[in-house]
Amino acid sequence: MKKIFLIIEREFLTRVKKKSFIIITLLAPLFFAALLVTSFFLQGVKDTEDKTIMVIDHSGIAEQALESADLLTFVFSPATSLDSIKQNFKQEKLYAVLVVGQITNNAPVSLEMYSFKQPNLDVQKNIERSLKRAIETEKLKTYNIEGLDAILADVKTDLLVKTFVWDESGKEKASNSIIFMGISYILSILIYAFIFMFGALVMRSIIEEKASRIVEVIISSVKPFQLMMGKIIGVASVGLLQFIIWVVLTIIIFVSVQGFIGGGEAGQMMVADPVTQEAMQQFAKEANSSDMFTVIANINFLPIIISFLFFFLFGYLLYASLFAAIGSAVENEADTQQLMLPVTIPLIIGLLLMVHAFQYPDSSLSFWTSMVPFTSPMVMMARIPFGIPTWQIILSLSILFVTFLALVWFAGKIYRVGILMYGKKPSLKEMWKWIRYKN
Repeated sequence: MKKIFLIIEREFLTRVKKKSFIIITLLAPLFFAALLVTSFFLQGVKDTEDKTIMVIDHSGIAEQALESADLLTFVFSPATSLDSIKQNFKQEKLYAVLVVGQITNNAPVSLEMYSFKQPNLDVQKNIERSLKRAIETEKLKTYNIEGLDAILADVKTDLLVKTFVWDESGKEKASNSIIFMGISYILSILIYAFIFMFGALVMRSIIEEKASRIVEVIISSVKPFQLMMGKIIGVASVGLLQFIIWVVLTIIIFVSVQGFIGGGEAGQMMVADPVTQEAMQQFAKEANSSDMFTVIANINFLPIIISFLFFFLFGYLLYASLFAAIGSAVENEADTQQLMLPVTIPLIIGLLLMVHAFQYPDSSLSFWTSMVPFTSPMVMMARIPFGIPTWQIILSLSILFVTFLALVWFAGKIYRVGILMYGKKPSLKEMWKWIRYKN
């Protein structure tokens, strides 16, 4: 154990003292904060191009439904043919030609736009939204309903949905699936990213030492298994330290810029955008309906954080042992492609299953894939925020831990042979032979 701790210390200090580690650790939160602020500013960047759309109306209601606004002008043409308009399209500086079809009951109304370039999506949505309401109202008028306008205004209703869950004592707590889905998504993505990033770091470290022949000197003093375990745990400790620093710095930066984003120019620019404004209003309704602050306050984050640390740790150790085996079997990163595929496929499948898990956390597929050790780190973290039985978490962790020990044993057999193998690109079949070697 003493030798393993020495290797862990060496791996940890070697990486922590690197300038690249310090720079990435400090700049990554700033980079994400810059992306956040930039996205808010981009939301408010408006299109300054004047758009004139020629409308050929076969429905008879487009002129009342489509109202000109800033930078968007509708011109209604009596022509029924596109040919004459097409010839003078550029001379009249038109943006597009809109043809509105006839209104018939039980049949969709066609909207056709013609232009020399792809029309703006916001313009399309604006036209579709305005005409949809007008066409529905026009169809209702054919039923000769007395006081139709008053009826339509009266029946328009906003639904405010509130959800509550009962705990074992029968006490009710406000809940919100959107918040739980957000937490699940973030935690699962973090596990996936860190497993892939730091697992690959272990592989590259072994390849570098193998290429420089330093490993031949190190292995004369320690067993290959001890060297592999020391590297895996050493890199894991670096990853945990970096993650903790990122979390702390991200929280500090977020709190610092929160006022600027919420009440400054960026926030005003966001609200000025009609599409964003509509989305924010809908979000506000959902927030009020379930009282998001109350929901967040009711969440017990301690078991979620503890579960995240355990699933991250054992998930990383499981995959890092496979990455270490691959690194010991090859001489450069170019040779890892065919061997990486069997390792990366379960990770990608776990990421895809994560989406299903936070949509249907109690389904049979979510349950069984949260027990499979190769997908459980992502899938289980997608389920935990929704509240699942403790025995499922313990069972999943137990299976993950036992599988990790088994894979470390198998990877150690590959490692002890492959670390000293040069001049040959091994296949999966040959690596299986290495596992079966007795000595």
